[in-house]
Amino acid sequence: MTSLPSPAVELSADEARRIALRAQGLLGAADRKGGVRGVLRHLGAVQLDTISVLARSHELVAYARLGAVGRKPVEEAYWSGSHAFEYWSHAACILPVEEWPHFAFRRRAYRARPHWGHDLPDGAYEQVIKQLRAEGPLTATDLGGAKNKGEWWDWSASKVAVERALMYGEVVCTERRGWKRVYDLAERAIPGALLHDDLDDTECVRRLVRLAGQSLGVGTRADIADYHRLKGEQFDAVVADSGLVPVAVEGWSKPAWADPEALATAPRGRHRTTLLSPFDSLVWERARTERIFGFTHRLEAYVPKPKRIHGYFAMPLLSGGRLIGRVDPAREGRTLVARQVSLASPKAVGPMAQALVEAAQWVRCDAVRIERAGTPQEAAALTAALAT
Repeated sequence: MTSLPSPAVELSADEARRIALRAQGLLGAADRKGGVRGVLRHLGAVQLDTISVLARSHELVAYARLGAVGRKPVEEAYWSGSHAFEYWSHAACILPVEEWPHFAFRRRAYRARPHWGHDLPDGAYEQVIKQLRAEGPLTATDLGGAKNKGEWWDWSASKVAVERALMYGEVVCTERRGWKRVYDLAERAIPGALLHDDLDDTECVRRLVRLAGQSLGVGTRADIADYHRLKGEQFDAVVADSGLVPVAVEGWSKPAWADPEALATAPRGRHRTTLLSPFDSLVWERARTERIFGFTHRLEAYVPKPKRIHGYFAMPLLSGGRLIGRVDPAREGRTLVARQVSLASPKAVGPMAQALVEAAQWVRCDAVRIERAGTPQEAAALTAALAT
């Protein structure tokens, strides 16, 4: 790394935490007028995941910021009217369509890389493009089936071809239908003014670093680079020209940068009390979550059951601008079951009960049952709070 400029601003740990919350749409009401699309533009990326407990993760992200917006309107807001597309950012993410040009560097990198050692039959790629041009939008099933019991995750040639076209940018995922990707040609799905790869790699990365800084409010090199899965060296090459300003944060051992607009006014407004998806961008980066909130977050869905500490899909509880507990939820008929609850202190009982009731109402459950908590006393206190 090159030598770093002296920080222009010093922030307390509490100021940094509040700046981060506002930047993520969880302090104040900046996104409410813009609805789900406003949330997406504000965050810059919303992660997708196959797991669905209370709801899919991308639905939970909108719910955490807006409250009980209907699940169907959430989907329509993301996908209708060419407002968004799916691509590889932090992971598989829904992205605002305005960001299409910023990912030209990644599309070029995919085109230049070896094809993962998996050859396509002659003409398979061209056939997929031809079929989409004639019939699209289509799912992999429509294109001839996604599976063939062959190589590469058991994908068929048409599935390999369309995923390759997606990575190259010739094809776009425009929605998920029954959790299947729906593919269309980029020339149809992306507005003409945005359908270009004119930005060079440096400009793409510079813009993504700036956008990540805006979405985080304040962050270290690792925080900001991780947001869109950039390399540290890419961050280093552009940060000086990104518009972000160096800051020092109390208790942070590494240099940090902030969005200058985030520094212009003190974060104020109403805090959300809500359950967060484990894939929420507020808690994407584990080290950052521990640094800002003193909260260790780890998704345990892929951890063997005997080794889980907090449960399969433990959702952090945000209240008063702090992470003060978590719950592993499930549904049994019209009952939301808190299979395991962990609280930071007895003061978290009330916020957890509130969050569980609101989540239950959102997914049309009419009862909440506490199955297990840290102690019998906590379980009894939560059950009593739910009864009031």
